[in-house]
Amino acid sequence: MNIKRLSACLLLLPLLSCAEPQEAKEGDVESRVNALLKQMTLQEKIGQMNQLSPFGGIEEMAGLIKEGKVGSLLNLTDPELVNKAQEIAVKESRLGIPLLMSRDVIHGYKTIFPIPLGQAATFNPQIAEDGARVAAIEASADGIRWTFAPMIDVSRDARWGRMAESCGEDPYLSAVMGTAMVMGFQGDSLNDPTSMAACAKHFVGYGAVESGKDYNSTFIPERVLRNVYFPPFEAVAKAGCATFMTSFNDNDGVPSTANKFILKDVLRKEWNYDGMVVTDWASAAEMIAHGFCKDEKEAAEKAINAGVDMDMVSSVFIHNMEALVKEKKVSEATIDDAVRNILRLKFKLGLFENPYVDADQSVKYAEDHLAKAKEAAIQSAILLKNDKQTLPLTDKIRTIVVTGPLADAPHDQLGTWVFDGEKEHTQTPLKALQEMYGNKIRIVYEPGLAYSRDKQREGITKAVAAARNADIVLAFVGEEAILSGEAHSLADLNLQGAQADLISALSQTGKPVVTIVMAGRPLTIGKQVEESTAVLYSFHPGTMGGPALVDLLFGTVVPSGKTPVTFPKMTGQSPIYYAHHHTGRAPSGQEILIDEIPLEAGQTSLGCTSFYMDAGFGPLFPFGYGLSYTTFQYDRINISADKLKTTDTLIASVDITNTGKYAGTEVVQLYIQDKVGSVTRPVKELKGFKRVDLQPGEKQTVTFSLPVSELAFWNIDMQKVVEPGDFTIWLGTNSQEGLSADFEVIN
Repeated sequence: MNIKRLSACLLLLPLLSCAEPQEAKEGDVESRVNALLKQMTLQEKIGQMNQLSPFGGIEEMAGLIKEGKVGSLLNLTDPELVNKAQEIAVKESRLGIPLLMSRDVIHGYKTIFPIPLGQAATFNPQIAEDGARVAAIEASADGIRWTFAPMIDVSRDARWGRMAESCGEDPYLSAVMGTAMVMGFQGDSLNDPTSMAACAKHFVGYGAVESGKDYNSTFIPERVLRNVYFPPFEAVAKAGCATFMTSFNDNDGVPSTANKFILKDVLRKEWNYDGMVVTDWASAAEMIAHGFCKDEKEAAEKAINAGVDMDMVSSVFIHNMEALVKEKKVSEATIDDAVRNILRLKFKLGLFENPYVDADQSVKYAEDHLAKAKEAAIQSAILLKNDKQTLPLTDKIRTIVVTGPLADAPHDQLGTWVFDGEKEHTQTPLKALQEMYGNKIRIVYEPGLAYSRDKQREGITKAVAAARNADIVLAFVGEEAILSGEAHSLADLNLQGAQADLISALSQTGKPVVTIVMAGRPLTIGKQVEESTAVLYSFHPGTMGGPALVDLLFGTVVPSGKTPVTFPKMTGQSPIYYAHHHTGRAPSGQEILIDEIPLEAGQTSLGCTSFYMDAGFGPLFPFGYGLSYTTFQYDRINISADKLKTTDTLIASVDITNTGKYAGTEVVQLYIQDKVGSVTRPVKELKGFKRVDLQPGEKQTVTFSLPVSELAFWNIDMQKVVEPGDFTIWLGTNSQEGLSADFEVIN
């Protein structure tokens, strides 16, 4: 690789600049953009709006690049080919405008971090920022300067496979983690060669697709859009996210790629966003299939006039835009605005000064990158159950049986949206156990099942036989990577294949069973939780998942992850989320459940409240839930005042004491409730969180500052205001447990 890279560098040496990147001044960038724009023909402008994917080669693209008909390329990861394509653009096209190289770099490039849902489970934005920074350093070494992340769709239905890519169900958590990812990808300056332009996706409402089925329609009223789905996007827009991507779904009949309300009225006018907007893959052309456009020409017209700047791969712009201008259906001023946004980004990235890549390839899988990936995997794991203090494992353990299809699955451990990470670099739990404890403990491996969908039960018999002679059983179950992600929706959230049978059979041995789940979503594992002595949930943990989980199991580190989504008991509860609205008939908890219903019961004998007869009350695990090897006690909530004006700041505090024998980290969560509003309000809303490290016996007062202005919402008159009235604040360990206090907001 070094020889290959050196050869490429020698060939390009006359073209490379040795100058250190300098932060481009805004005024200078705009003057350069406008100067270049004046030199461009209409065809060259349209060319900048065209993004194509050569899928690893550029031969078929070379002529188009030379003619100035390509503004960006997808999926080119060979540095030599990147430089070759750039050389054609810079030296052989009329104006020498460099290409923008892009790639889906979602939760790592070579060093793979936990999936975004796992990163959200850390409730630690530094983890998200570090993961994005590592990804940017590694990907930019191959010339990739634009990534299509973060995905900050609020996701409340686990049937939707792309929940794995999200930061979960909560707008506030999604905003915090998404902003951190943007900061990591883009670094201190886009002009830095190790920075990538981030892309906030999918704008907007994609996470609310009907029945959790990918690409489906959504029907989200404007007030819900503004109160729930817009906030993460507004946060990253204000944080300087370089680009936005439209979503596949239509909302109330209008596809996002042609939605003037979201792209122009909100994004451009209300948020004053000056970044670039790109379609999702062929989403412009897909408006024909939606029944919203009769042909590609109309699709191009509606997309550009709605506020799209660049068309991803469908070629509807390059094939139709010139004719649309001639017919006066699209103004050249509209095209100029789009091209300005594209050129501005290229100037900010420093591509005109340094279009080529000459990076140290040793950054891939660098030791500090692996260390950060391991820490992310540690903090993302959630301890859901730990009866009889089964965990951490002690030196009394002599024989461990390791079983389950995810114990040694290096590919699947990486999770969804991994194009460049290599399983050869993945450290699995089995390998980590063998390397770290193989000389101290007898480790017996009986996989039981070959993969997560495997229905053959012969291996289960062998695993059970081995378990009978073990001190403890570690069962690694869950989902293959392919079972979550784009186009991988599920109607059944139970464990696939015969995995449930494996856990059930192991539990009948009488041996302690520790179930470790690796998955891309919350699964309906209620029965497995009952049958297991302890349960550790790890959303696909990435390259270093193995040693991270082993350290957790043996207590070298202590679990601190919290559920970033509500776990349903049954698939039929989906979508399920903590921040639901009050109903006029809330359940009391005293209702009769299905197995208790008497024969010929009266129609009203069940209570006439809002609940499921078969699922009982509440979720399997609430949002924000997660245990530790130690225990934490909450005492003495205090608030600075019980009456506040809208211009005030509420100071709230609570005492936290580590009452156990292990040092641990607690995620203290702040929730509020607006008791009465001009429209119904959520029962609780997350407004803050803090990770607190405590030694055994240590007490700490944890303090939050909450500006009253952050209690604003879009009211009955579609105005964002703080309405005077009564509020409750909770400080606690999850969305269902905590200490509360009341206060009033006055005029």
